[in-house]
Amino acid sequence: MTYTLMFFESEEDFAARIDPERKQEYLAGWTHYVRAIKEAGIGVFGSGLFGPGSAATVKRRGGEIAVQDGPFPETKEQLGGIYVIDVPDLDTALEWAARAPVDTVEVRQNIPAL
Repeated sequence: MTYTLMFFESEEDFAARIDPERKQEYLAGWTHYVRAIKEAGIGVFGSGLFGPGSAATVKRRGGEIAVQDGPFPETKEQLGGIYVIDVPDLDTALEWAARAPVDTVEVRQNIPAL
């Protein structure tokens, strides 16, 4: 079964990505995590995302389409990246989510391709 792990990061996390003094430490956590996924042979696809400032949200209202710069939700954490893993069950997916170098990870089972 495949599951998507969605990693949510704070403004501080996004800032650490580009701060010369914190970038190496930030990336080290992710490098270790991604390497473990690859070594376990469960990685299907993964990608980090640019910060929320680069986002655009498309909304449909009454048949009209509106584009808003930035992310739609105004929350303390934003989606920072995803990883699709192929594991036997939800418990295993949750174990991998718990190993991520962020505080919040949403886990969802993927709908099988037709």
